[in-house]
This record gives sequence, C-alpha cells and structure tokens, in this order.
Amino acid sequence: MLAHDVEVIGPIAATIAFRSSLEHTDVVVRLCDVHPDGRSVNLCDGARRLRPGQPIAADDGTRSVDLDLVAVAHVFRSGHRLRLQVSSGAHPRLARNTGTGEPLATAVDLRPADQEVFHDPEHASTLTLPCAMRTAR
Repeated sequence: MLAHDVEVIGPIAATIAFRSSLEHTDVVVRLCDVHPDGRSVNLCDGARRLRPGQPIAADDGTRSVDLDLVAVAHVFRSGHRLRLQVSSGAHPRLARNTGTGEPLATAVDLRPADQEVFHDPEHASTLTLPCAMRTAR
C-alpha cells in the first residue's frame, strides 16, 4: 500500500524475464491502480508476440522480453496499490496465439503453453515508471 501519492507522467516500460514451453507465445503486461476497496482500474498495457529466436533465449530457456506500454498521466493515491498483471493473452483485445506459428486466419491447431515469469537476481523483471516529484501545498 502506498504511504503517499505517486504521480506518474510519461511512457511506461517493462522487462519481463520469461520462459515458455512454446517458442510461439505472447507476453501481455497491464498496469493497474488498485483502490483500497479492491477495485482495480486498468491504466495501460503492452503486448509482444514471441517467435523462435525473438528474443533469443538464454541457456536456461529464459527470454528477456521488453515491452512498451502506453504513456500515462496518473496519480496513484495514498492507500492505493500498483498492480502489474503479466499474462500470455488478452483475447478478444488481441488475436489469440495458437502456439503453432500457423497463420492466424487459417490455423486449425491450438497448443497449450506452460509459462513462467521470473523475478530473482539472475532473471530480473522490471517496471519503469517516470515519477514526478510533488511538492507539499
């Protein structure tokens, strides 16, 4: 929970340390403002469709996925929380990923994927927020 207001103005970026059982998969990130009553308000999101070798996987199979989210001008109020949702889809907002690499318009096979998101010292996942300093009034 935030102890004081946090003003965010500008482009939001995320880097997600990610591993999937499939090379064709998606990474979707959404930033939300969570009110004290639990209501969550979506502020911005970004998505990236991954293909074999894009980005290149490390020896342990993890990929560092950079995402640009839409710029925002928002104040997270004292008592609120920031929520970063990480998923591998946002249907119907984004076209489904079949996991096969087939053209979406003619794909007939769907493959399930096991996804892992990392946030340890060796596999840093980060959120970059351009925060403005507020002066007391």
